[in-house]
Amino acid sequence: MENTNNVTEFVFWGLSENLVVEEVCFVVFSFFYTVILLGNLLIMLTVHTGNLFKSPMYFFLNYLSFVDICYSSVTAPKMIVDLLAKSKTISYEGCMLQLFGVHFFGCTEIFILTVMAYDRYVAICRPLHYMTIMDRDKCNKMLLGTWVGGFLHSIIQVALVVQLPFCGPNEIDHYFCDVHPVLKLACTDTYVVGVVVTANSGTIALGSFVILLISYTVILVSLRKQSPDGRRKALSTCGSHIAVVIIFFGPCTFMYMRPDTTFSEDKMVAVFYTIITPMLNPLIYTMRNAEVKTAMKKLWVRKEIEKKNCL
Repeated sequence: MENTNNVTEFVFWGLSENLVVEEVCFVVFSFFYTVILLGNLLIMLTVHTGNLFKSPMYFFLNYLSFVDICYSSVTAPKMIVDLLAKSKTISYEGCMLQLFGVHFFGCTEIFILTVMAYDRYVAICRPLHYMTIMDRDKCNKMLLGTWVGGFLHSIIQVALVVQLPFCGPNEIDHYFCDVHPVLKLACTDTYVVGVVVTANSGTIALGSFVILLISYTVILVSLRKQSPDGRRKALSTCGSHIAVVIIFFGPCTFMYMRPDTTFSEDKMVAVFYTIITPMLNPLIYTMRNAEVKTAMKKLWVRKEIEKKNCL
């Protein structure tokens, strides 16, 4: 197949063509993105300063917050700027980089959530062996695995797209470059590519979701053997994890576990896993986790003491 590209840039349709709606969305999503940055940075700061980094759960939570910042930053700043722009364009190279970033950080987040479920399984179902199974060396290897897995997934997605010819049109009915909307613009038959893309993304999304559901089902069943206090503490941490999994995997499964088709609702669904989930993660983990709240209070008290000493 000869790769002939007459397209040097793509044009986004954005979230809406109504100017008033775009202005409202600009304010709303600017606020959301600010919450994403501040909330996740606060989680990372709390984990590092609150002596929580030694715990495997908070070790992975720290990197989940980092990935959330990176993941939302791939799409949110461009989308926010475009809401007030007359021309919503992105270069061909920029589009491929954005596609890579979305799938790299998105897939890495999926794998980190899966590892966090395994961590909770070991902590609750095999507590006596927890520190042996989840020692720092194994945690580092699992974390490396999440990054390598995310890279391999995203490089396959990009490799499938860059070899396609684009000769026009160049308008994408979305607010960022994703595989299915971009495939619609290729001037060749993309059926085989679409099947491979769906198999790649769908297997990861659905497979990880099933593993997570099984893991948390086993955990919840095993809680019957715990004391009331232990059961309450376990439900507090697992409850936050389950909430994040449902909010993130629901939209992802809808988007990527289907043939190479696009719907008008895709943009709204994409908002959930690119912006809403990264924004809610810090709130969910903070509100549902007494240990994190305690560490945040200590951090706040320490800052207040330092401020008084300076005065």
